[in-house]
Amino acid sequence: MRKLLGLQYLRGLAAVAVVLFHAAGRSGLNFHAGEAGVDLFFLLSGFLMVAISGPETRPLAFLADRVRRIVPVYWIATSVMLAAALAGAFPKVWLEADHVLASYLFLPWTSPSNGHVWPLLVPGWTLNFEMAFYLLFAALLPLGRQVRQVAALTLLFAGLVTLRPLLDPASALATFYTDPILLEFAGCCWLGILWKRPGDWPRWLGWGSALVALAAVGWVAFHAPQLPRAIGFGLPAALLLASILALERRAAIGEWRLPLLLGDASYSIYIWHTLAISVTVRLAGRLGLSQMPTIALGIVGGIAAGLIGYLLIERPILAWFRERRTVRGVPVPAGP
Repeated sequence: MRKLLGLQYLRGLAAVAVVLFHAAGRSGLNFHAGEAGVDLFFLLSGFLMVAISGPETRPLAFLADRVRRIVPVYWIATSVMLAAALAGAFPKVWLEADHVLASYLFLPWTSPSNGHVWPLLVPGWTLNFEMAFYLLFAALLPLGRQVRQVAALTLLFAGLVTLRPLLDPASALATFYTDPILLEFAGCCWLGILWKRPGDWPRWLGWGSALVALAAVGWVAFHAPQLPRAIGFGLPAALLLASILALERRAAIGEWRLPLLLGDASYSIYIWHTLAISVTVRLAGRLGLSQMPTIALGIVGGIAAGLIGYLLIERPILAWFRERRTVRGVPVPAGP
């Protein structure tokens, strides 16, 4: 599949939104709208997994591609976090062997530090959802036609969400894998099905509807934060994605270097930014900075750490994998 510039821009937007949310939160300011970046990431995953796969895609090859894309950078960042915690850099972080192991294995586990179902590297909670989605998606690939596959995935996720009230809320596994946020993956799998079908998309989808979607996220964040996340953030984010896809269909999106770089580096920004923000908050405290300069320093530090991680770690790792596959004569599929 050709590189969709608009989707790269959305990735960058999602990553920067999450950085804003965490930088503000560490300084006592609630930028609730930034949380929607996670929902946008999930929707992008649902769309892209359908868009880059087909009846010829083999489950093990699909999973191997996902592992190469996700695991090395995350394990490196988790190991940095672990080493820093062992060295006493994070005195509020409590380490337990089962929690650390679960963090590496993408299993939801209650953190001994705060009681949340978070891994050692906090942003990894979303990757636990991602990896579960990849496993189920791969397991359903033998169904052949993608409509059948996505329908089965949708029914499975809907069934899990339906079971949520019947399960023990104290069980990390039960509550995690029945979260309604799972429906966001399935919802934009259907967008992937529509993308592969020929024909024009509705003319009302475009820049105007994209702005409406962004405004809806802001309205929910400030006026209706009690809405279920899959509705309050998931639906506007899905409208934003559909709007950008419609523009892609019309070839109405140009190439802009900085947004494209942020999109390319979005995974590294997401993985590394919380560590960088922790450092900047301490630095700001020693310098006696007020709230807004502290937030600005956290934003700059989080994005900069992600860009460095992308250039020095993520991109070389991906290039190494591509080189090895090329040497072996294995075609390298296009994709995220």
